[in-house]
Amino acid sequence: MSALSAEETRRYARHLVLKDIGGAGQQRLKAARVLVVGAGALGSPAIAYLAAAGVGTLGIADPDRVSLSNLQRQVVHTTEAAQGAATKTDSAASFATRLNPNVNVVLHELRITDENASEVVADYDLVLDGTDSFQSRQVIAGAGSVAGKPVVAGAVSMWDGTVTVFAPGGPSFADLYPVAPEPEDLPSCEAVGVLGAVTGVIGTLMAVEAIKLITGAGTPLVGRVLLYDGRAARFTEVAY
Repeated sequence: MSALSAEETRRYARHLVLKDIGGAGQQRLKAARVLVVGAGALGSPAIAYLAAAGVGTLGIADPDRVSLSNLQRQVVHTTEAAQGAATKTDSAASFATRLNPNVNVVLHELRITDENASEVVADYDLVLDGTDSFQSRQVIAGAGSVAGKPVVAGAVSMWDGTVTVFAPGGPSFADLYPVAPEPEDLPSCEAVGVLGAVTGVIGTLMAVEAIKLITGAGTPLVGRVLLYDGRAARFTEVAY
């Protein structure tokens, strides 16, 4: 692991004095390669906090462009990016590098599919899945399982959200979802809406889980789903 520079020591000072992170944990973050799939509602806060935390290489995968309707929840993007129809990868990378120029950002302007998932995932230590379709989540979790890479998975709808971790040797995506739901049972955010701040809660929790996995701190959400009910201001947990 490479030593932290004087600038990095100042930047990460609150991590360096934090129990279970410290210098060793910060060096692990600097050496880590993390892929965020989806630079949207969940990817935005995850990208922001992983970049701020000093993840050395941050991959961002998304095939879409920024639009005005994204900005209510996708906080790494700007009005100017929407007006210019910037790619979400470029826009998110610009945010991340302005926040922390020490982070190496790798762009994948594509949709993760069965055909390319293994190749893309192979270059990273862990994956954050912020996609918005069941099929994409299934593909990403499967690629992570085959590659032996942990996958931090989040989902949101309306006022609610969930977070879990699929880790090598732990319960799988199929254990959590033994029967694939019908598409009509999974209404889109376009149809039912989503509170923007809820995506911030879930995306930030995803970043916390990723940092824990990288540094070895705490107990990750393996075999457990954390559910957030924004209207009731309540967290609950379900084991699987």
